[in-house]
Amino acid sequence: RIIKTVVKTFKYFFGLRFEVKGLQNFEVEGPAIIVSNHQSILDMMGLMEVLPDDCVQVGKKELMYAGTVGLIIYLGGVIFINRKSTTSAKMVMAEVAKTMATDNVKVWVYPEGTRNCTGDLLPFKKGAFHLAVQAQVPVIPVVYSSFTTFYNPKKNLFTSGKIKVEVLPPIETKGLTSDDVSDLTDRCFRTMRETLFRLSGSPS
Repeated sequence: RIIKTVVKTFKYFFGLRFEVKGLQNFEVEGPAIIVSNHQSILDMMGLMEVLPDDCVQVGKKELMYAGTVGLIIYLGGVIFINRKSTTSAKMVMAEVAKTMATDNVKVWVYPEGTRNCTGDLLPFKKGAFHLAVQAQVPVIPVVYSSFTTFYNPKKNLFTSGKIKVEVLPPIETKGLTSDDVSDLTDRCFRTMRETLFRLSGSPS
């Protein structure tokens, strides 16, 4: 909560404004998997605008060594996964499923697996959806509008701007099995992609 309060003030220095809708969709009983698009380091500020209490993130192990950012997310309780080791990642996710149940926490995952500031979504990795089905908890999609109108690292473009954030209704997984993971992943991808285009004012 301390980190959340501090990071939220950064938006004033960067000239960013956030317009948030759908926070009531976080109000589910018990644990849940939250999935969102991932565009840049600016996501950290957007995350703190909507991050519910009792929520932890899953991130790649390399972030531990990202200087100040690495320290902040480490202190924030991020669960790190070694993406180069499939066995290690599966073991961590199995432990995450147990922790979700025993500690009654929500887990935030970026299913694209890497930052992507193209104005579209990358194909989703299935780990978060396997976890949701394994734990029989809902998936809550969160979508941030595209940053491309005011932020482009390749062109050294950064100006002030407004970011729209929408928390979508939970997608239930009760009764689903591992055979349903692909369909669940595709359904979530389509819903989030349509929302991204709508929030960004882009043609679908």
